[in-house]
Amino acid sequence: MDPLTAGGRPPLALRRARLATATLFFANGCGLGSWLPHIPDVKLWHDLSDGVLGLALLAIAGGAVASLPVAGALTARYGSRPVSRLAALLFCAVLPLPLLAPDFPLLLMAFVLLGIGIGALDVAMNAHAVLVEERYGRPIMSSFHGLFSLGGLVGAVLAGGAMTLSVAPLPHLAISAAVLGAAALAAWPALLPTAPAPAGGPLFVLPRGRLAVLGGVALAAFLAEGAVGDWSAIYLRMELGTSPATAACGFAAFSLTMALGRLTGDRLVARFSPAAILVAGAVLGSVALSAALLVGDPAAAVLGFAGVGLALSNVAPIVFSAAGRLPDLAPGIGIAAVSTAGYGGFLAGPPLIGLVAELGGLALGLGVVAAALALMLAGAGALRPPAAGPATALAGP
Repeated sequence: MDPLTAGGRPPLALRRARLATATLFFANGCGLGSWLPHIPDVKLWHDLSDGVLGLALLAIAGGAVASLPVAGALTARYGSRPVSRLAALLFCAVLPLPLLAPDFPLLLMAFVLLGIGIGALDVAMNAHAVLVEERYGRPIMSSFHGLFSLGGLVGAVLAGGAMTLSVAPLPHLAISAAVLGAAALAAWPALLPTAPAPAGGPLFVLPRGRLAVLGGVALAAFLAEGAVGDWSAIYLRMELGTSPATAACGFAAFSLTMALGRLTGDRLVARFSPAAILVAGAVLGSVALSAALLVGDPAAAVLGFAGVGLALSNVAPIVFSAAGRLPDLAPGIGIAAVSTAGYGGFLAGPPLIGLVAELGGLALGLGVVAAALALMLAGAGALRPPAAGPATALAGP
């Protein structure tokens, strides 16, 4: 057993590393939660239809997908600690750029840069979380993702408050980015030292076998998660006629239930199989969202988005932990491969939902999310129940 986990309370340095890693997750979620409620403002400023907006949002996923293998390779070569710091600063720096774009081509460029920041930070901080979890010797991955969701909730609530107080979007987002960047800098010294992967290992792999199954689950989950972030405020504000502050409640409710699910997820993973958790969540989320869209009421819509948050709460922690523990593969490389497949959902989701919305309305477009949740059931069988603890069970071939 690692000396850092040999009985008793974890050493102070390890506890500080866990807090620092959690800070990165929280800052990432808070930044996204601060930005997403402003998507309707971007839509109005540039006079975009649902279909065009969906294609424009594709640029964010495209930038993320392009950055994932690069971030994975850099993490394997230099370690997750320095790459996490660089990625966090990049994410915070580019966060306000979409609100500064004066025309559509520059808006697309800003979206690409935002996607690059999101993808790079996603790989680096998850790779570092796998390292911290290994040192702890017990499941803690869901707690990190819970802090990400809690950050999304805080960011969405603050964005709604700023809208209520008539604070302009750009100052709100610029101040948020500056505060989060400062928090990331303060957390960096406490991260665990990391060493490069052994020479000769792959710096990029295509998902296949169990890794491909994990990627398929991630694809469906990312499609659903990205759809709620991109379209919940638009659905509430423009389809159901709510105020901007009320429209922000959709993503806030989604983030709240996701945070609650993730903060209890480590215990669930220890007690039940990952497959059972995935099946229960997929059924719950699909039914809740489908019912909400059929009702067509703002309160029902918020509850539906909350159901999706609970359904997805532990999917990413399970999948990333599994990918980061595959044998003969550096954690950053496995996570990058699964993330690349997952971000395919982000790539496909916005234009697909936008095109369906053009044909039959946004409620029908969001029905794609319910279908994606149901599709996750097909991959549940690949997640074997843990035999010697959840972390080791997920590390099988």
